[in-house]
Amino acid sequence: MQISISGQHLDVTPALREHVEEKLDKVIRHFDHMTNTHVVLQVEKNRHKAEVNINARGVSFHATAEADDMYAAIDSMTSKLDRQVLKHKDKVSSHHAESAAKSQV
Repeated sequence: MQISISGQHLDVTPALREHVEEKLDKVIRHFDHMTNTHVVLQVEKNRHKAEVNINARGVSFHATAEADDMYAAIDSMTSKLDRQVLKHKDKVSSHHAESAAKSQV
């Protein structure tokens, strides 16, 4: 999977990059079909904003979060993204389980 991290009005430090990659690894463990990921970190006055777009096989996920601290915004963004991925995974797996049960009857 390819991860690109960019910053608007912000220099992406190695510590920020490592934090984003560490948090995204948790999401990747739930759904391993991701092809590329684009993370944008923004700062406007006292608002820190983190935004992510993930393309996976046939699906794209998007999450945005704002906070007073960049690390808090990243944490909030990845928790939102994690919920989306788990919901999608549950929807796909339950759909296949129902069709398998119907074909056996």
